[in-house]
Parts: sequence; C-alpha cells; structure tokens
Amino acid sequence: MSVSGAASTTADVIVVGAGPAGSATAAYLGMAGLDVLLLEKTHFPREKVCGDGLTPRAVRELITLGIPTPEDDGWIRNKGLRIIGAGMRLQLDWPENSAFPPYGLVRTRMDFDEVLAQHAVKNGARLMEGVNVTGPVNDAAGRIVGVTAKSVDERGRPTGQTHEFRAPLVIAADGNSSRLSLAMGREKRDDRPMGVAVRTYYTSPRSNDDYLESWLELWAKDPSGKDVLLPGYGWIFGVGDGTSNVGLGILNTSKAFGNVDYKDVMRRWVETMPGDWTMNDETMTQPIRGAALPMGFNRQPHYADGLLLVGDSGGMVNPFNGEGIAYAMESGRVAAEIVAQAFARTSDAGRERVLQSYNGRMKQELGGYYTLGRHFAALIGKPEVMRLATKYGLPRTTLMKFLLKIMANLAEPAGKGAGDRVINTLSRLAPDA
Repeated sequence: MSVSGAASTTADVIVVGAGPAGSATAAYLGMAGLDVLLLEKTHFPREKVCGDGLTPRAVRELITLGIPTPEDDGWIRNKGLRIIGAGMRLQLDWPENSAFPPYGLVRTRMDFDEVLAQHAVKNGARLMEGVNVTGPVNDAAGRIVGVTAKSVDERGRPTGQTHEFRAPLVIAADGNSSRLSLAMGREKRDDRPMGVAVRTYYTSPRSNDDYLESWLELWAKDPSGKDVLLPGYGWIFGVGDGTSNVGLGILNTSKAFGNVDYKDVMRRWVETMPGDWTMNDETMTQPIRGAALPMGFNRQPHYADGLLLVGDSGGMVNPFNGEGIAYAMESGRVAAEIVAQAFARTSDAGRERVLQSYNGRMKQELGGYYTLGRHFAALIGKPEVMRLATKYGLPRTTLMKFLLKIMANLAEPAGKGAGDRVINTLSRLAPDA
C-alpha cells in the first residue's frame, strides 16, 4: 500500500520496519484488534543479506504465527546440520522433543519477508511500502509520539513527499543500525559481541541438500601475514531452485576482526571446494554482500519513553550461532502480547507499567542464555581455543549433539534429559544479559 492509500496517519501502534521482527509484531497486534501501521522503507520484493536457513526454533515461530510452509510452495525442509572441520564430517539430526519441530527450513529473504508482511496485512495491519522513517516526533517530556518520514520510489530515490504519523506507541524493527533508536538516545553497547556475515548464491548441484552445512575452519592472514583461524563458520544452504546460499559469519572477538577482507576469505574458502559443486565466479548469481549481526542484547533498554525494540534493533541475534530470524519473530510475539495487555489498561500509568515489563520479560526469556553465548563468543575468539575445540570436539558425537542443542537453543524447557537439564540450569543461573 502506498502512503496515499492509507486511511489515516494515526494508529494505536506504529511499527517501523517490515522484516521478520516488524511483520511478526504487526501480525500479532492485528490479531489482538489493534490498529497497526507497518512502515517499510523499501518496496517488496526486496533483498536482505542472510543465510536463508531457519532452525527448528524459527520454524516453531512460523507455526505459532500461523504461516503454512508446504514444500510445494517453495519451503525447503532440512533434517539437521552437517559439520565439517579438522578433516572430519559429522551429520547431526535436529533433536526430537515436544518444544520444537524436528526439521528446519530454507527460504530466501526475497520471498520470506514478503510472505510475513502480507500475513500481517491479512491480520489487519496497514502496510505502507516506500516510507523511509527519518526521525521521531517527541512530546514536551521527550516521549516518542510518532515519526516523520519521506516517500521513496522502487529504486530508493526520494519522491519529495514528507509525512508525519502519530501513535501512543512506536516499535522499532529497523534493524542493526536502528536510526530511530539512536535518535531516542539508545546507543549500541560495546560490551556485547558483534558479528559480520557475507554471502552470495551459486548455481550448484548442492541445491537440494537435506542438511544445512557448516564449515568450522575459516583462515585469514593477519596484517603480519600470519595465517589466523577465525571465530565463526562458513555455510552452504541449498535453496532448492538450482542455487545454494554460500556465506560466512565471523565474530568481533578475534584480534583479526576488522583487519581482514571477509569477501576475500570467502573466495579463498570457496576455492577449496570440489569442482563438481560448480561454485566459482562464473556460477555466482549475485555479488558478495555483507551485513552486521548485533548480538546479545547490544541495545537496551528494550522499552522506554514510548519506544519498544524488537529483533536486530534490540541486538537479539544469538551469540552462539549468529541466528537472528527466530529471535526477531520471538521478540515480536512477546512484544505483541505485552502491548495488547497494555492497551487493555484504562489509565496511562497502568499502560506504562505493563509496557515496562517487556524489559524484564526479554531478560527472563533470553538473558541468561545470551550471557552464556557472550562468554562462548569470547572463548572462540582465541585462535588456539577454536583450533582445539574443532580438533577434539568434532570426533565426539555425543558432545557435538549437546553443542548443537545449546548453540541452536533447542533445549526442551521441561526436558528430563541430561543435556536439557544442563542447558536450562546454566541459562537460569547465568546473570541476565
């Protein structure tokens, strides 16, 4: 819907950004009967740098949201994770438990984000594409009460139209940079890990792989010319359309972070792959593109002064594995539940009290687990730790099954297995992120 097609420039809630976090939030709020304005700066379909892989945790969120994922509609199922490193190849199925489905999915962000945005519209949200939010509208007390915006065309060029939208609550789902959060004084925290991901697509017979594939040994040269093992992994995710999504993610906990050319690291890695996989410059269908991965709640508070943060805007990427989509949708679900309860209150003070509870709820849901992830990220930032973990961890299948469960956050909350109990206990005892 264009801006001119909007019925009103006021709403109960404004959601800025129609990625997984924003669209999930808007869909749930629409289900709750609230008037939701969903503002997206681009026009669908649009590209996003991502691995396109969805773990069972993300699939659970799709199921909860009510989005069907049939295979004949382009949803590619996978059975688990294949890990390659230290001369070994280990194939692990996703764990079976009552909390998560036993399969993952692959769907390109070109399709995925639009599916979620249209689902939000189906549930009552008013989606406005080509609306680039430029800043907050504040009242005399500094509380956000709306946003200013300018219209852009399909190529991202300003049309000259400016707009103002008003709502008693604004939700920032505008990603890692989150200009809206910055304008409200919420800077990123430097004591949280940050990652960078780069990826492209190749036409390849690997397109129909039943497993997500992760390579644990990525090498780069530091400024002195020494080979350094980087903390992170490369991935190959079959998209099912004749192409594979190939990329890598690196943490900033290594001294080499920022001093290496990640696109070059990726090219060198791809050169080591078998020739019959046909991954080379001639089969590359897109340029190598990169994006930042904000981890471990690196922007807080998640609610204050009328502005609530979901997804990447609140630094909700998992520090263990760089997964963001599951937590984007999860935070949207939690946020919508709290917002709906807040709008049922009859006084401003009562509404504010409920909205403030979002901070504690997100810490309760993910705070301890993200603290564990932060320490994990610091450990594997040491090349020797990364080398030993790869060399001695991979041969131990039982240990790797446990690590898969903790890194993908797939422990059953009330699980009686030893692995579930250890993960849940550690997450509960760890200080909130």
